[in-house]
Amino acid sequence: MAGDAVETRKRSAIGPFAVVSLSYILFTLTDGAVRMLVLMHAYATGFTAMEVATTFTLYELCGAVTNLVAGIAGARFGIRQTLVSGLVLQIGGIGMLFAWDDAWGRGRAIVFVTCAQALCGIAKDLTKLGGKTVTKLVTPDDKQNSLFKLVSAITGLKNSFKGVGYFIGAAMLGVSYEAALWTQIGIIVVALPFGIFGLDSSLGRVGKENITLSAVFKQNYNMNVLSLSRMFLFGSRDLWFEVPLPFFLRSAEGMGWPRSAVGAMLAGYIIVYGQLQAWTPQLFLQPLRQNPPNKHTAVVWNFALVSVPLFLGGFVQSGVFQDHPGDSKAKSLVIFIAVFVFAFLFAVNSAVHSYLVVKYAEGNKVAINVGFYYMANAFGRLIGTIVSGALYSYVGSTVDGFAACFWASAAFVIASTVIELFLDDDSGGLMCGSIACIDDPDADTNDVESTQPPS
Repeated sequence: MAGDAVETRKRSAIGPFAVVSLSYILFTLTDGAVRMLVLMHAYATGFTAMEVATTFTLYELCGAVTNLVAGIAGARFGIRQTLVSGLVLQIGGIGMLFAWDDAWGRGRAIVFVTCAQALCGIAKDLTKLGGKTVTKLVTPDDKQNSLFKLVSAITGLKNSFKGVGYFIGAAMLGVSYEAALWTQIGIIVVALPFGIFGLDSSLGRVGKENITLSAVFKQNYNMNVLSLSRMFLFGSRDLWFEVPLPFFLRSAEGMGWPRSAVGAMLAGYIIVYGQLQAWTPQLFLQPLRQNPPNKHTAVVWNFALVSVPLFLGGFVQSGVFQDHPGDSKAKSLVIFIAVFVFAFLFAVNSAVHSYLVVKYAEGNKVAINVGFYYMANAFGRLIGTIVSGALYSYVGSTVDGFAACFWASAAFVIASTVIELFLDDDSGGLMCGSIACIDDPDADTNDVESTQPPS
C-alpha cells in the first residue's frame, strides 16, 4: 500500500514537472541575460576583472547559503513557495539595476551592483531547487536510465536557454540598457502565473521530523564525496570562463573583439554545452555502454577534461601565441576550438554529476539532499570567480594572468577527479563499448554464486 501511494504521488507530479520546468527555463533565460548585462556594462564603465568578480561574489555566496536554507524550505513549505519566491526576487534584483548610475564612484557602484546580484543569486537557487527536485519525484526508483535522461534533458535545456540569455543580454545592451532590463522583467512576469497557479502547495513537502538545519549536513557518504568533487569541478570552469575569458576577448591586450562577438561566443558556449548535456545519455554514454553512469564513468570523463585547461594555459603562454601579435584570427580559432572541446567534456561531466546527485538523494529528503549538493556547487563557483579575478588582474601581464587562470583550472579538475575515486559506487564496472575496462563486482559475485553446487 505504501508503495502504491508513492507511485501515485510520482505520477501526480508529472503535470507540475512541466510547470516547474517551464518556469525554471524562463528564469534561466533572464539569468544569462542579466549576467551578460552586468558584465558588459561594467567593462564599458571601466571596471577591472577583480572589480567585476567582486560584484559576483554575493551572487555566488548568497546562492550557496540559499541552497542550504532552500533545502529546508522546500521540504517544509513545498516547491511552489521556493519557486515563486525565486521568481519574485529575480524581479527585485533586476529592478535594482535600473538605478545603477555611471556617475557614481567606483566603490559605491560595486557595492550597489553586488547587492543587486545578491538578490539574483538567491533567486537563481530558489528556482533551481524546484527544477532539480521535481525530476526525482516523477521518476520511479527502478527507472535509473529514465531518470538520467530526464535530468540531462531538463538541465541541458536550461543551460541552452541560459546561453540564449547571454546573447539577448549582449544584443539588447547595444539597443538600450533600460530596454534590456524591462525585457527580462517581462519574461519573469510570464513565468510567475505558472508557478502560482500550476503547483500544489504540498509538492515536495516531507514530514517535519526530517526538517532541521543539522539534517542538511547529515548527508550520506556518497552525497558528501560528490558534493566536494562538484565544488572543484564547477570552480574549474569559473576560474576562466565567467570573467577572464570575456575580458581577454574584449581587451586590446587580448583579442580585441567587439562586444557583440564576445556575447555570441559566450552564448554559443552555453547553448552548445546545454545541448550536449541534454543528449549525453543517448549520444555519448549509451554507445559506450556507460549508461546509467557510476563512479568510474565520472572519473574517466573528469580525467579527460583536465587536458583542455592544460593545453590552453600552455598555448596562451607559448611563443606561438605571444610572438605573433598580428595573427589574431589563427589564435582566435585555436581558443575557439579548445573552449568548445571543454564545453563538450564539461557537459558530459556535468550530466553525470547531475544524475548521480539525484541517484544518491534519499527519497524522503530529496529537496534537502539536492540543496546541500548545489550549495557545494555555488561555493565552487564563488571560489572560482574570486580567484579568477585576482589571477587575471594581478599575475603579470594580461596574457600571463589569463594563462594562470587555466593552470588553476587544471589543478581544480585534478582535485575533482581524485575526490571522485572515493565514491562508493562500483556497481556496473566500466565499459568502453564492447570492452570491459573495469569488471562489474556484482556480476562477479553472481557468477560465483551461480557456479556453487546445490546443497
